[in-house]
Amino acid sequence: MGIFRYTASADNTITNAFTSNLLETGRGTGSNMGYADALEVFSIYGQASSSTGQTQELTRALINFSTTTIAADRTAGKIPASGSVSFYLRMFNARTPFTLPQDFTLVVAPVSRSWVEGTGLDMDEYKDDGKSNWVSASTTTAWTNVGGDYRTGSNYNVTFAQGYEDMELDVTELMERWLASEFTNYGFGVRLTASQEAYYSGSTGVDSGSIIQNTDGATESYYTKKFFARSTEFFFKRPVIEARWDSRISDDRENFYYSSSLAPSLDNLNTLYFYNYVRGRLVNIPTVGTGEIYVSFYSSSNSAPTGSALKLSVGGNVAAALDTNATGGYVSTGIYSCSVALTAASTPFALVHDVWSNYSGTVEFYTGSVYPELMPTYDSAPTFERITSCKNLRKKYSGTDTARFRFFVRNKNWSPTVYTVSTTNNPTDIIPSASYAIYRVTDNYGAIPYGTGSDLSTYLSYDKEGNYFDLDMSLLERDYMYEIRLAYYNDSIGSWQEQPQTFKFRVEE
Repeated sequence: MGIFRYTASADNTITNAFTSNLLETGRGTGSNMGYADALEVFSIYGQASSSTGQTQELTRALINFSTTTIAADRTAGKIPASGSVSFYLRMFNARTPFTLPQDFTLVVAPVSRSWVEGTGLDMDEYKDDGKSNWVSASTTTAWTNVGGDYRTGSNYNVTFAQGYEDMELDVTELMERWLASEFTNYGFGVRLTASQEAYYSGSTGVDSGSIIQNTDGATESYYTKKFFARSTEFFFKRPVIEARWDSRISDDRENFYYSSSLAPSLDNLNTLYFYNYVRGRLVNIPTVGTGEIYVSFYSSSNSAPTGSALKLSVGGNVAAALDTNATGGYVSTGIYSCSVALTAASTPFALVHDVWSNYSGTVEFYTGSVYPELMPTYDSAPTFERITSCKNLRKKYSGTDTARFRFFVRNKNWSPTVYTVSTTNNPTDIIPSASYAIYRVTDNYGAIPYGTGSDLSTYLSYDKEGNYFDLDMSLLERDYMYEIRLAYYNDSIGSWQEQPQTFKFRVEE
C-alpha cells in the first residue's frame, strides 16, 4: 500500500474585508470562520474610497495537520522513513456563484505561531467573532503582524491558470522538517502573492491598523478562490496531506530468467524475497536483524539441493561468473531480498534451489525453489492482450479493513495443454509494470487515481502467486460501491493500456 491520507485537524479563513456597511469601522477583522465548510482567498481593490486612497480587502486561509499522527504511523511502520516517501498538500476547488479569478498564484507558507481554529460559520456578514482571526491567533494572543505570522524561506508558490483547479503541492521538505522537530508545526497559511494582494500605501510607510502596507500590490481584484474545508460534507473534498511511496515488492520467483547476452546487465538481474513469518506475523531474524543475509544457489532435479553452489553473474553481466554467494539485504520487518543473475550453463530449465543463510553458511534459514526460463525473443512486434480476474474479491468490506487484492492474468489467446487444464494451480502471467485506480461507481469519481508518476504509489506488487496490492479501506467513503481498474504498461508501444476487466466491491460500516 503506497498511499495514505491525513485529514486536516484545523482550518480557518481570516479577513480584513468590509461588512455590508462598507465602513472602515465595519471590517470583519475579529471574525472567525473556523467551522465553515469552505476556505476562501481573495483580494479586492478599490471597493470604496478613503482619505488614504482606494481600499484594500483581503482574506487568507489557515490549515493545520497533525504531524504527531504522521510520526506515530512512521514509527509503527505504516509509512516509510524520510527519503522514501513524498507528502502532498491536496486542497479541492469549491464552486461558487461569484467571479473566479484567473492566472493567479497562491503562496503556501508555514505559520510561525500557534492559532486556535474556532467554530465560526459566517463567511458573508463576518458576525462570528473570536479565536483566530485577522488580528489575533487566539482569544488571548495577537498576531505580531496583522493577517498572520509566517516563516520565510520555506514558501511554495502554486499557479492557477483557469482558477478552478485543485491544489496538489509537494510539501515533503517542510513535512520532514516538522517531523524532525527542526521547527514547530503550526500549519500552513495560504494567500495571494504580495504583487496580487491589493495595493496600499500609508503615509507612515507601515501597516495601518488592519490594512497591510503593500506598495507593490495589485490595483485590480482577485475575487474569489474557495477550497473545501475539513468540515465539508463531501468526503473526498476534505483537505488532506497525502503520503505516497513506492511500496512494490517485485519478487521474481515466478518470473525468473537466465541471463542473456541480448539483455542489458540490469535486465538480467532477478530479485527474490524471503518472508520470515513466525506464528502468523512477520518478524526479523534475531541473528540478522536489519543486516545482511546470504543466498547460495544449487541446481537440482530433486526436492533438495545437491552438488556445488552455482556461480553467479556479477551485476548481471553474463561474461562474469565469479561468486557463489549473493548478498541480500533487509527490506522491511521480516522481509529480506537479494538480486542475482544466473547463466543457463548446461542445464537449462532445471530446478534451482535458493538457500538463505548466515555469512558462514552454518545456519540455514530457508530453502526455496525457482524454475528459470530462457529470455524470450520475438520475430515480430508483440501485441499483448490479456484477461485478468481477481482471485479473492469480496462483495463488501468494512471501512476498517485493510484488504489484499490478488489477480490472475493470462494471455487472451492462451491455449492450455491437457496437463495445464488438469493442474489446479495454473501459473499466472506476471505483469512487472501494473497500476491500479479506484473509482466510485455512482458518479465515476476517481477516489484513488492511477499513481504512475515519480512516486509510483499505486503500482502492483508481484510474487509467485501473481500481481497484488493492499488497500486501506479508510481511504474510501463508506456506504458506496467502488470499482478497481487496472492498467498495464506495454513497452512495445511505450504506453499504459487500461484493461477491460473491472472489479466492484462495496465499503460498509
